[in-house]
Parts: sequence; structure tokens; C-alpha cells
Amino acid sequence: MAVNMEVFHQFLGQIAQLGARAKPARLSDQERVQQAKSVLREGLRAEQAGDLESCMHCGLCAEACHFRVGTDNPRYTPAAKFQLARRVYRREVGPFRWLYRLATREITVQDLLDAQELVFDSCTTCGRCTLICPMGINIAGLVTLTRHALASAGLIPDDLAAVEQEQGENGTVFGAGPEHLEQALEQLRSQGIEAPLDKPQAEVMVLTSVVDLLLFNDQLASTVRLLNKLGLDWTFRSNAFEGANFGYLAGCGEVQKKATLRVIEEAVSIGAKAVIVPECGHAYPALRWEGANVYGKPLPFDVYAISEFIGLMLREGRLQLPGALEGEVVTYHDPCKVGRHSGVFQEPREVLQALGAELHEMPSHALTNWCCGGGAGLFVINSTAPLRRAAFEIKKREVEQTGAAKVVMACGSCRLNFIKGQEDTGMAGEIVSLVALVGEHLETPDPDRGIPEKTTE
Repeated sequence: MAVNMEVFHQFLGQIAQLGARAKPARLSDQERVQQAKSVLREGLRAEQAGDLESCMHCGLCAEACHFRVGTDNPRYTPAAKFQLARRVYRREVGPFRWLYRLATREITVQDLLDAQELVFDSCTTCGRCTLICPMGINIAGLVTLTRHALASAGLIPDDLAAVEQEQGENGTVFGAGPEHLEQALEQLRSQGIEAPLDKPQAEVMVLTSVVDLLLFNDQLASTVRLLNKLGLDWTFRSNAFEGANFGYLAGCGEVQKKATLRVIEEAVSIGAKAVIVPECGHAYPALRWEGANVYGKPLPFDVYAISEFIGLMLREGRLQLPGALEGEVVTYHDPCKVGRHSGVFQEPREVLQALGAELHEMPSHALTNWCCGGGAGLFVINSTAPLRRAAFEIKKREVEQTGAAKVVMACGSCRLNFIKGQEDTGMAGEIVSLVALVGEHLETPDPDRGIPEKTTE
């Protein structure tokens, strides 16, 4: 299903106005520095200390970063992105802090501002640098910690801060609230597609996202068709339908916790055994990996990415797909947070195989996949546009080497960035959603209304 480009550009217009909506933090320079230092000190535990002591400055991470490679600018070398944390560690926490205080100056607000560009504008925390580091340094984790430090200092980029503040204050993203969900579901019902909302008890709670409601209606409709075909006992919930978590992206722990608990508490209230996350890259780790930390105990339900869930249904024989794409050449873009961070690699490929598609992998795929450049909130940060385009040129070259007619992905943020990147660079190929492809080609045996038990592999 083609995206309505007029609506897409209206959405881009909303993004262009975000900065003016942000509420500035009323902090002095001294307060900003102290806040950032406090967060870094508290976050620098043994694991992070080991990472900061281990960097050999070998430079291998430079060849793994799409921003460093795309711009050929050494400023964007991943190792440079945790130097603020390293300085605070050496002066405030490390065993030789007495010595480093003599040789290393105190950090300043200017240091925080310099770090802002490095950890927000030029890092998607994709984890490719972490993967390639010979010392196993969790560079993405150190960048995330630095984002939290800058957030506490009121130095989230204004565009991203505006969305984070809206979600924290109103529970909405880009103004999409329960009424928008209801309208979208009513539209599906008018087409004869049953879309349950606010069932008091259900085995499965399903999340969607603002981009599905406002832009990618095919992803929403196909998700509903799929769950109905499977005969599951499922529902959307008005009080907790948004999968996106901009507190998680911006480094604002309070907003992250609020958004996460909204989902967890709603799922618990209806007795859900599973929560299915939409095609939203960061929504999966925000709930699957961080949810229990926020909740303070193990989650009482399983969490599935929708691409993962479809693959599991295929494996169990619960879902059948005709070879409708027989002979059609496609390639698959692995979303960094669902793939490299979470290990969902085989399930989407098994779905494409079941559809009969001829999968041509990009030169870098699965674990080594190049990030498209729009994740971790960068797509809403207007100042990152030149960097995102430079990074996307790498993706464009890899896609075109496959000769694929379709570029399939399972992340709405990636899809946004691909559409914009294609418009900017003239990249060949149709950009499509995995769940939307499935929704167009559904066949199932007699449904078994149970849900699979998630393994811990």
C-alpha cells in the first residue's frame, strides 16, 4: 500500500515546528553541570567503569559508525561520544581520581553542549560500534547514560524535548490520543474489519503507534486482520495503546517510567498473557528489556515484536501464507533495536520465505546491518537532516546492490527515514512494511485461540 505523500509531508511539517513547542529548562550553568555530573556518577557502575578503562583508541569503531563513515568526519567516531562520561569517571569515581584532578580540568557547560551533538544528533545507539569493538565496550550504553545526564541538565535537543514533554504531560505523541485510535478503528470497522477496543479481559494486549494512526494505516489494518485470522482473544486499550516511548529516547527517566508503567499496569489489569509491540524499533527494547527494571520485578506477561510474533505463528503452523510474492526479489532491512539489540533476525526472513519472495541480502545485514540513520529520535531532530542524509547514502548503496524491487522493514521509524531518504537520494525500490505484506496475503488453518509460550533462548 503506497503512503499518501501529502500526509507524509504534512507530518514533516509538524516535525519542523517542534522546536518552538519545547519548554526550556530554567537552570543555571552551574546547576546544569552538577546535574549532569550527578547522573554520570550514579550511573558509572563496575561494568561501565570497566568499559571506560578498556578503550585502546584502536579506531575500529570509526569504521562501524554510519555517521563517521557517511561524513568522513573523525568528530563522529563512537569513542569520542563517551569522553564526557570518561572525564567524569576519571575525576570523580576512578581509583586514580586524585591524579586526574591534577591533570584534567572540570567539565563545563560548553562540554555538555559539545556532547549534545555527539550523543543526540550523531548517534542512533544502533550498537554497531559495540558489536565491532575488540574490547567489548558497550558504547551504545555509555551514549545512553550520557543522554540521561544531558536530559537531567535540560539539554535534550528542543525538537525531541517537545515530544518527550508532550508524552510526559498529556500521554500523547504528536497529539494522537484515544480519540484518534477510536477513529482509526471505526474506519476499519466500516470496512467490515472487527477491531476490539477496551475489552475488560483479554489474553493479548496490542500496542500501536502514532505513525500507524497518522501515516501507516496499512500497518494498523494488517495487524488487526492478522490477529483476527488467528482467532486470538485480544484488544487495544484506550489508556495504553502507544508503543513509542520518547522518555526512553530522550534520556528522561521520569517520562520513560510513566509511559512504560501505563502499558504494564493496563496489561496487568486485563489479565494479559502477552503484549504485542507494533513495528516500532525502540518500543520493543523499551518494554521487553527495560520494562522489568521500571516495574521493579519480572513482567507477568510476554512481550513480542509483531515481526517476531508472525514468525512464531508460522513455525507453530498457526499461520499459512500463500506464495504470493513468488519470484519477486526483495531485501530486508533489520531494525537495529529489534535486530542487533534484541536478536529478532530469523523470524522476519521466515515470513518472507513463506510469502515466496526471493530474498537478496544486503552486503551488511542481520548483526552487521547498517543503521538507516533515523532511529533513537533523530528523525524528529531537525538539525540532524544533513547527517541523516549522509548516513542514508550508505544504505542506498547497499539496497541497490541487491537489485530488489521491494525493501521490506519492520519498524515505522525506519520506514519514515527510508521514505525521506528515497525522496532525497532517488534510491530505487518500493518501501514496504512486513506486517502490511502479511496482511495482504493471509491464509490460516482453523484457529487455536491460545498464544505461544515465549522461550528464553
